[in-house]
Amino acid sequence: MKPYILEQTNWKQVKSQKYEVAILPWGATEPHNFHLPYGTDSLETAKIVEDAAEKAWQKGAKIMVLPTIPLGVQNPGQIDLPFCLHTRPSTQIIILKDIVRAIYNQGIRKLVIMNGHGGNDFKPHIREIQPQFPGLLISLVEWFNLLDLADYFEEDGDHANEMETSVIMHYFPELVLPLDEAGDGKSKKSKLKGFQNKTAWTPRHWTKVSEDTGIGNPKKATAEKGKKYLEDITTKIADYYIELAECDLDNLYE
Repeated sequence: MKPYILEQTNWKQVKSQKYEVAILPWGATEPHNFHLPYGTDSLETAKIVEDAAEKAWQKGAKIMVLPTIPLGVQNPGQIDLPFCLHTRPSTQIIILKDIVRAIYNQGIRKLVIMNGHGGNDFKPHIREIQPQFPGLLISLVEWFNLLDLADYFEEDGDHANEMETSVIMHYFPELVLPLDEAGDGKSKKSKLKGFQNKTAWTPRHWTKVSEDTGIGNPKKATAEKGKKYLEDITTKIADYYIELAECDLDNLYE
């Protein structure tokens, strides 16, 4: 039993402990090349949150990790693939607001959304919801953006790439097919220079961009690379959990 993981703890533990921070992992359910599971975003995010929570708990931070939400916002083309579960942003904000209302009424005033899916955009949701709950602080962490991937991996990309493959190989090796069965993750670029130089943005049409649903070559991934990367990621996140748990929200700014 881990007293900082809601799904694993019990009423006896919860009743006897004052918790300061709630952590909400949020992923997605979608194809990840040929070699990774559909639940990659949710599985890896839940484990990253759990490992960071353990480090923070051992240093006295009273935090509670909520169950992972496996429903993400998907791109055109992606939503047509079998069992890719697309959740509209308007649906996400309803789910989030219900969770916020529940923990707020129970006295929790600090919430961290841990996003593990690039298609999710929680900033406008936070801006809409937070003012409706006086004294509440909602913060967003996107673990995949915290460190420079070039310091850990040889190939870039942002979906079922070397990084994500290494992470799943470390956490869930039994769920990864042999890498010789993985696609190479090649992706096509838009012909419009405005998209290439980031003057403008539009969602990628997934089936027109990638033949294997991956973006980035996973072939150089190893569990050892994943372990090294995750040690640094979870330490950085744990440090934030500790800081947040200890802070006085009435004196947040210098």
